[in-house]
Amino acid sequence: MHISLDGFVAGPNGEMDWIKVDEEIFDHVGKRISEGDTALYGRVTYQMMENYWPTAADKPNASKHDIEHSKWYSKVHKVVLSKTIKDADLTNTTIISDKLSDSINEIKQEAGEDILLFGSPTATHALIQQNLIDGYWLFVNPIILGRGIPLFADIKDKIKLKLLTTRQFTCGVTELNYIADRQ
Repeated sequence: MHISLDGFVAGPNGEMDWIKVDEEIFDHVGKRISEGDTALYGRVTYQMMENYWPTAADKPNASKHDIEHSKWYSKVHKVVLSKTIKDADLTNTTIISDKLSDSINEIKQEAGEDILLFGSPTATHALIQQNLIDGYWLFVNPIILGRGIPLFADIKDKIKLKLLTTRQFTCGVTELNYIADRQ
């Protein structure tokens, strides 16, 4: 998840034009997500993804990133947190509309790789509140927004984390990779 230095994932109106991405980040993220077989989205992010990624590789000006991510998106199992979407006729997609904790823990028990959460601040807040996030993969952008949509909202209890890795990208973004320390 991209965040500002002051912890926002989007501006006050949802704007994300401040996020820095380049080929170096795309290549790094592509390698990491290729290890995951489940992508978790909130409804808004899922609908945004569905409007772009299924056909992104087919466009005449498709970038290397567009082609690779489109292929990954077509094969990855998608889990969507939504009370309004119905899963009729959705290929390789599961909709979770209630019993969030039970449903996520059930998916965690299935064979497979990591469940990767993409964007989706509202879904992230719900998962944090129920202690369902095992790690945080953050891309800290060199900007202070001052206001916007925070990554961490309505936190009731401390969340202890253990830093696994860091990486500095040439564009100034710093990757921080944490795992929840539940000892």
